[in-house]
Amino acid sequence: MLSESTPSPDTRERGRACREIYSALRRQFKGDLLRPSDREYEDARTIWNGMVAQKPGLIARCVDVSDVQTAIRIATDTRILTAVRCGGHSLAGFSTCGGGLVIDLSRMRGVTVDREARRARVAGGCLLGSIDAATQKAGLVFPSGVVSHTGASGLILGGGTGWLTRRFGLSCDNVEAFTLVTADGSVVRAHAKENPDLFWALRGGGGNFGVVTEFKLKLHPLKSVVLAEGLTAEAQIRPLLERWRDFMADAPFDLKWNLDLRLAPHKQRVPAELRGKPVAGSSLVWTGAAEDAQRYFEPAFSLCHPDSMGRQTVSFLHLQTVADSDFPHGHRYYTKSGYFHYLDDVTIDHFLEALATIPSAETQIELTFLGGAAGQVAADETSFGDRSAPFITNLLAHWRDASADTLHVSWVRSLFQELRPAMTPGVYVNFMSSDEQDRVPEAYRQRWERMVSVKTQFDPDNFFRLNQNVHPHPR
Repeated sequence: MLSESTPSPDTRERGRACREIYSALRRQFKGDLLRPSDREYEDARTIWNGMVAQKPGLIARCVDVSDVQTAIRIATDTRILTAVRCGGHSLAGFSTCGGGLVIDLSRMRGVTVDREARRARVAGGCLLGSIDAATQKAGLVFPSGVVSHTGASGLILGGGTGWLTRRFGLSCDNVEAFTLVTADGSVVRAHAKENPDLFWALRGGGGNFGVVTEFKLKLHPLKSVVLAEGLTAEAQIRPLLERWRDFMADAPFDLKWNLDLRLAPHKQRVPAELRGKPVAGSSLVWTGAAEDAQRYFEPAFSLCHPDSMGRQTVSFLHLQTVADSDFPHGHRYYTKSGYFHYLDDVTIDHFLEALATIPSAETQIELTFLGGAAGQVAADETSFGDRSAPFITNLLAHWRDASADTLHVSWVRSLFQELRPAMTPGVYVNFMSSDEQDRVPEAYRQRWERMVSVKTQFDPDNFFRLNQNVHPHPR
């Protein structure tokens, strides 16, 4: 029997493989090779979700495509467990692994913008903030997520929702071409005319098919938006939810209205009588003419506490960093998510009952309405799939102390089971935790067999398996 201090056979084997990989890589690798004994290793191994504190045997920070090819070829030869990291924001913690190899793209963050063509070429290690900073110099935007320190690759490959989703579509809808390194070390291009099945699969299929080293993105003109926020007291949450579900069905594409159910923070800008109490937070973004915003904000403002409301015209760069401090690195996160065609009264009952037992001030029930430009894309056009159920609910637990893990995870799981019967089959892979592999076929539904076929063609041995995994056909 092994003692607690004795490495398992699997751990010893990974350690041997990492030593072998290090010896092979250092002769031809241009980037950084970080081992547990190196000074930079501790910072390099840390990822965003503090629940996943793995210790990889080797971190290979690539500087270019040839580094990625070299790392993949040597890793496949040794069959070492391999993770791929862009920004390290995977909710499920797939951007790291215990004892294995991490292919780290954080030194590959170049962005080239063609102002006239409204296009950008973006390296695979970019953060959303890297893209925003470059594109805004040309007065252009790429529709992406809401936290600027998120890795762009993971977000785009899973679909990508954010403030501009209703106006310009999902992130993956705005990719015109991918360059990636596949499991055999080949550099492959995928767009509408070259490898079209792979191009289809990469738009929503996650990291199943290779390491994307460059995206060609379509951009849109936008420099500022109107941002409005407000809090609704507990007694008015039900009327707010009812108004929101009906109003958004016919709302213009220029309006994004998100809700979150949570405990109001103890902050100076929050009315004293709301602090620490259950509230609904409204966040509204208007991308049209500023003078038209107010009449579309009114349905939200009429049910908000008057002292909690704010409205301002802000730069797009400001908008993209508003939520950064709410989701810091190193905290603990756990989620479950699903779609609804409609939020019926029983579902609203479940939300309100759960809000009364919410386990921390940072935990929230996030409610967004898709539709808009994202809803105009046919279900079979991308692997992201059916967009006909516009309500997305994300149960996001967020806490700091490991001793509270069971409390938060149990709260999310319990509420999810109550909501599940009314949900439409389907799930957004970027909102899935690491314990939901059984739901991956549900994410793709009638597209599943096509996904498996593309996976079998480009990764027949499932080398890229640290993701919401699509298993290839057995050999």
